[in-house]
Amino acid sequence: FNTSLFALNLSDYVNGVTKRHSRISNELFPGYSIQAITNGIHSYTWTCPFFRQLFDRYLPGWANEPELLVRIGGIPDDEIWEAHRSAKRVLIDEVNKRTGAGMDYETLTIGFARRMTEYKRATLILSDLERLKKVNKRGRIQLIFAGKAHPHDEAGKQLIREIFKSMEALRNEIKIVFLENYDMDLAAKLVSGVDLWLNTPTRPYEASGTSGMKAAHNGVVNFSVLDGWWIEGWIEGVTGWSIGPQPEEHLSVEEARTSELDDLYNKLYYVIVPMYYERKDEWLKMINNSIGMVAYYFNSHRMMRRYVTHAYL
Repeated sequence: FNTSLFALNLSDYVNGVTKRHSRISNELFPGYSIQAITNGIHSYTWTCPFFRQLFDRYLPGWANEPELLVRIGGIPDDEIWEAHRSAKRVLIDEVNKRTGAGMDYETLTIGFARRMTEYKRATLILSDLERLKKVNKRGRIQLIFAGKAHPHDEAGKQLIREIFKSMEALRNEIKIVFLENYDMDLAAKLVSGVDLWLNTPTRPYEASGTSGMKAAHNGVVNFSVLDGWWIEGWIEGVTGWSIGPQPEEHLSVEEARTSELDDLYNKLYYVIVPMYYERKDEWLKMINNSIGMVAYYFNSHRMMRRYVTHAYL
């Protein structure tokens, strides 16, 4: 008994949760019309207090009309930077309180927090520790991981073990933490407090993903494999950065992984780390673009309007 076919045959309207998800679903289920309504997140819920206050002052009504975030250019840069810095201080204080890791406010902070399951590939960035050390010598980085594995997901639990193994191997060079008891409160601190949001799923298994949307609402820049929602939000070097092959490149699993690893380490070393430490004005522009070109669109208000006009009426 195929529940997917059962649902397809009994539904008046069928949609995927991103354009890519829709296209792949149409390939999997030929003969059905599967449309696309890209996911969005609730803007007010996932925007940290520091940015909420800023948006309330300069963009009144934004909470009920997140499209107003496109006017982010009207907010002074120094106030945007201070809102980000405040959110980062809250996160780093929480990390140090929980772990005693001694992370600092000035270091480029990379976050990865989501379900610990195999296709999410939490440990991709830890695949070549020597290359990661070279990145760290170019400019200091610190990594924060969080997430839960299902009790019966052995591969997911192994990912967590591998993170702890890498933490030990790099303990004298790169600060890495894994935060336990991942919940919505911790997630909110993470998506607002890091500088760079990392997402490395195995293509094409990421139907959508939403954590990067939450990060963008707080001016956190995305660095992600081109899958799910990021294909629609990504403009290279403008709204964030891609990792690995383009969406339509057909590579073997090993070829794709090699491409992704090279791209990940090279962009960190040659592009991201130098920009963060040496060209703050460009980094601030990325923060602005994350809000004004990503968050303004990838929200639940836009999503629900699409469901009403395309699916429900």
